[in-house]
Amino acid sequence: MRPFDQLLNDVKKLLLEMGERVEVAINQAVTSLATQNAPLAEIVIKDDQKIDEMEVQIDDMVTKLIATQQPVANDLRNLIAAIKIASDLERMADLAVNIAKVTVELKKNNQELFKELENIQQMAEITQQMVHDGINSYINRNTELAKSLAKMDDQVDKIYETIIRKMGNYLPQANSNAEVALKLCFVARYLERIADHTTNIAESIVYIATGKQTDLN
Repeated sequence: MRPFDQLLNDVKKLLLEMGERVEVAINQAVTSLATQNAPLAEIVIKDDQKIDEMEVQIDDMVTKLIATQQPVANDLRNLIAAIKIASDLERMADLAVNIAKVTVELKKNNQELFKELENIQQMAEITQQMVHDGINSYINRNTELAKSLAKMDDQVDKIYETIIRKMGNYLPQANSNAEVALKLCFVARYLERIADHTTNIAESIVYIATGKQTDLN
């Protein structure tokens, strides 16, 4: 194995761990909301720092690889994609933190959920699967799996529209339910944005394989 390949594998391992942490963050954030578990939400907020550090570490590793190995063609595309993927994962983690903060705000203001979170939890399950498939498609260079994420993103978009429509019925009431409904709209938006970032990862994988920028949204 070339020294470059060994170093690239180290980058991939770190990206895989980063992706796993993002999956956990999404799950914990939505679980904290559904169960009104503020301590769990605080864990999501606290653990975000580690994900931030991992992005910086990947940036440093890739920069050194480019400087010392002078990669060309596919090797260079792999490294550029790694930086983009790390950036998207970091932003997803920030969005999970935003969901966790909604839980903290609800508890702080003594506001309770007035509806089941079925649609939001369904969104979360799909986005977690998208993160998982996105990282694996990068590790295994599976462009077909990457392209399939666009269809999952369409599912998320449809659920998002349903949630906004349902929650919108409560907004004119100008009471506690309206405030909670607005917060749930924000949560749905955060999950929709996570799905968008995962689609960005899919586009990075197609870029590695073809050398062309592709819009899968």
